[in-house]
Amino acid sequence: MKDSMKKHWTYKNIEAFVFRLWEREVSEDQISEKEMELLKEWKHHAEKDLDTRHIRESKERILFGLEHYFSSPDIGSAKRVRKHTYKIAAAIILFLSLGSFFTYTIFFKPDVYFAESASRIVHLKDGSVVTLLPGGELTVAKSFPASTRVVDLKGDAVFSVAKSKEHPFIVHADGFSTRVLGTVFKISQSGKKKSVDLYEGKVAVSSPGVPVSYLKPHQEWTNFGIARTTAVISFTPGKTSVKDVPSVLSLSFNDVPLKEVVAVLESSYNTKVYYPKESEDKKITADFTGGTVGENIESLAFILGLEVQKKENTYTLKK
Repeated sequence: MKDSMKKHWTYKNIEAFVFRLWEREVSEDQISEKEMELLKEWKHHAEKDLDTRHIRESKERILFGLEHYFSSPDIGSAKRVRKHTYKIAAAIILFLSLGSFFTYTIFFKPDVYFAESASRIVHLKDGSVVTLLPGGELTVAKSFPASTRVVDLKGDAVFSVAKSKEHPFIVHADGFSTRVLGTVFKISQSGKKKSVDLYEGKVAVSSPGVPVSYLKPHQEWTNFGIARTTAVISFTPGKTSVKDVPSVLSLSFNDVPLKEVVAVLESSYNTKVYYPKESEDKKITADFTGGTVGENIESLAFILGLEVQKKENTYTLKK
């Protein structure tokens, strides 16, 4: 079945079609060519999308839903009783063959929202609102919202999360996750570079290999596009400029080559750092929190066993 056809097929449409097939089964009428084509499409999608667990769970749900058919019917003739029995048998056979696809689509298959060339607003069941930016994709499980509200994101989006102290809201993105109780924030993903900008409330951002970062309003978490690297940057209103002035609150590196550590320091502090060429691939593990640019470069030099020379806004690391 084409995707455009699926969007217009409600559960009632599917239910009516299935009962029409049951009538064919009981009356022994021939199934039309179009119906056979549709059945083949469903079978293809069922085999493509379902695994063994989904098939088992689907069959259990279907059989449970058919229990009321097995109660004694109030039918006055043996002929009608036999017809009723045939319908039950046909229902079981048909549902066990097709029902896995139906129940997976209705009860298990997650909802996927995609923003193509323009932004798209998605209203979630808990009252949260997600603005998907162009190219963004949001996946929401059928079980949402549960004790923990979890969604998956590809691309960029702005989240306005409904407050709930008992039910955390977690966004799984590409290689990192953001945990909140209720707030407004933006997630950006451009290639390897990831960032979270917080507008209201508080969030915790976690990424493999580095400490969890806790953000306050007007702060940003970023990895600079480097694995096992994180930074928290604060943006305060500029006194003489309409733009916010960034200041680095923390930098964390876990087994990161020196050349990449230096690149982050240079871009973060608008400075220049020279170091021995033979040390560029040396792996650095360090947390720079609350220090000035000079203090952080002194710490880096100590790790490398080097001396620091400063001239204006340039630092040179020497043996």
